[in-house]
Amino acid sequence: MDTLVHSAANPTADTTSKLRVLLMLELHEGSEQRFLEAYERIRHQVAAVPGHLRDQLCQSIEDPTQWLITSEWEGSSQYLAWVDSPEHQVMVQPLHGCVRGTRSLRFAVARETDLRADAAGPAITKGAAGAKAKAGATGKAKVTGKTKAADKAKAGSTDKAKAGPTRAGAADKARAAAPAAPGVVRCALTFTVKPGSEAEVAEILAGYKSPTARVNATTSLRRTSVFMLGNRVVRAIEVEGDLRAALRHVAEQPQVRAAEELLNPHLEEARDLNDSEAARAFFMRSSLAEAYHLNAPAGKSAKASTKRRALLYPVRHGCGESAATVLQRHDERVIASASGPIASSSVFLRGDILIRVLDVRGEPEDPALLLGIDRKESAARLSRLLDVGEDGALDTDEGLRHLLASAETTLVTDRRADRDA
Repeated sequence: MDTLVHSAANPTADTTSKLRVLLMLELHEGSEQRFLEAYERIRHQVAAVPGHLRDQLCQSIEDPTQWLITSEWEGSSQYLAWVDSPEHQVMVQPLHGCVRGTRSLRFAVARETDLRADAAGPAITKGAAGAKAKAGATGKAKVTGKTKAADKAKAGSTDKAKAGPTRAGAADKARAAAPAAPGVVRCALTFTVKPGSEAEVAEILAGYKSPTARVNATTSLRRTSVFMLGNRVVRAIEVEGDLRAALRHVAEQPQVRAAEELLNPHLEEARDLNDSEAARAFFMRSSLAEAYHLNAPAGKSAKASTKRRALLYPVRHGCGESAATVLQRHDERVIASASGPIASSSVFLRGDILIRVLDVRGEPEDPALLLGIDRKESAARLSRLLDVGEDGALDTDEGLRHLLASAETTLVTDRRADRDA
């Protein structure tokens, strides 16, 4: 089990030691059962990944929305090979609609207690020979007291849990931006086409008839937006229910399949839609996971018309997760206002590919707002995380306009499903 968004490994880390990964998750309130069901569906797939040893799922006894997944790996190389793969993005996709935020920590195992030791006591590997002696009579004398204290704490936390979910910390209480709607899943796909074919590709993507929105009793299409920047195509997909069922449904539509066949000659990476395994592999290489999604709270301007815009950020190698975190902090502040210009924000991430999709009210003139940059706090940090070049200093209006011009995509089509159909 691993991150929903991940960062590059420390190049100085010991790749021969076992690796312990701690993934801290904050769930949307009320989504605990959906999260457990999604975790149960994928945990056996994760267990089969080469190098995976074990994992454990834990829930906070103080705040039921706080969860922890710990996993152990034979070494960092096996773990990184998996977490950077397209297969990982697809595998953890079912968790995204339940999770508000994540934080991942990774540690090389330096010392380890051998639990297989005999009854004489635990053996400490790689040193720490005096630890056993220090755990003598003094430790035994404290056992009863610790046990009583633990029982008391457990009883208190149980009473607290029965009283209902709590929110920890002033920052959580102050957060006004709303999470994704229950049951809504978002993902993005991206691929490149041959230079010179961009106009024809845009015509193909905008020209076919939209597929039927209703997939089955529990799944329906909500929205698909297609953008282009140079020869790169980005599809942002929003589904209510089962994402895989929705994608299969779309792929089976004759008009969609015909459009995909027309695209094939223009793709830089060849694909064969008649080969199910090859098509699946192409999809996994093209997919990006949702790092976060935020909606503005309901207000007088909530129903105001919006325009969908998307930015493709020039992320430096290994800086994707850090850049997504900076953008999320900005969006949480800005989208907290129901009357603000940004109605929603989604970030999709795979490695160094970071795409931010916005629903914007009106035509904001401030490039910093559209870029997700706080001039006082995040400009300097994003300058280190993005490859902005000599003309892209993010502490000047000129530099911000330069980045916006180079990062903003062109909207090809924005298909909203008739949800009553």
